[in-house]
Amino acid sequence: MVLVGAGLTPAALCVAVPRSRARDVGVGVLNMWAYLAAYEMPNDDPERLAQRARVDYPIAVDRVLGFDTPPTLRLQRTFSTPGEINRFERVLVWCHWVWFAVPHASVAYVMWRTPERFPASAARMYAVFNLGAVFYWAIPTAPPWWAAAHGRLEDGRPLQVRRMMIEYGQQFWGGRWEGLYDVLGGNPLAAMPSLHFATSLMGAHLLSEVGPVAGAVGFSYAAVLGLALVYLGEHYAVDLIAGAVLAEGIRYGLPQLMPLYRRLSAALQALEGRTAS
Repeated sequence: MVLVGAGLTPAALCVAVPRSRARDVGVGVLNMWAYLAAYEMPNDDPERLAQRARVDYPIAVDRVLGFDTPPTLRLQRTFSTPGEINRFERVLVWCHWVWFAVPHASVAYVMWRTPERFPASAARMYAVFNLGAVFYWAIPTAPPWWAAAHGRLEDGRPLQVRRMMIEYGQQFWGGRWEGLYDVLGGNPLAAMPSLHFATSLMGAHLLSEVGPVAGAVGFSYAAVLGLALVYLGEHYAVDLIAGAVLAEGIRYGLPQLMPLYRRLSAALQALEGRTAS
């Protein structure tokens, strides 16, 4: 019931309020509110969620991708020092933290520079979030740090996966870290697909439609974020691949749904006209 009510609020705003830039922003905010509800709700019962969680299949795939050693383990063993967070790792952590603004900033940039592209751009970006939430309900999947913490990512060698974001967050934010993490870490078993990477990749595509410089910035960020997610133990490499498939599928698939979109848009506009009269 909560998800149905939250999911209908963007359409309700379109009916109740005439079209304007402020309404467009409001629709995006309400969509993210509904997404957050869907993202966090499975974790209302952590024990049941943990019982449903898939742990082993991404490890098996990443062992193949990493030639018998998951890329996260290989990267941390090669470049990190236990108990320390070097400068490069701090950059990767900040790249991860900045992500919370990047998808929405990409859409806002499109609205500012090419307003005529905004509706299609916003639809593609927020479709990534919405479809990703469906997978989080259907196949809750553990990230590398969770698997390692529960003894599921061991291979007999001493150095195991560290969650560097937590280590550095506690150092940098001090007493404020616990409150920040409670806000941002609403579902620890929502790793497949990686929406961090999927939305960043979609943002890069949207920015490239505005101009080559913006696109280069977007794709550079997505590449660094992809490295950060794997290196820091937040995602498996296969999570990123699935995120890329999701983003590209939406980018190429949504144009095929334009006839349906136009009918829904016409219906909402008719309701809006009745409300205004």
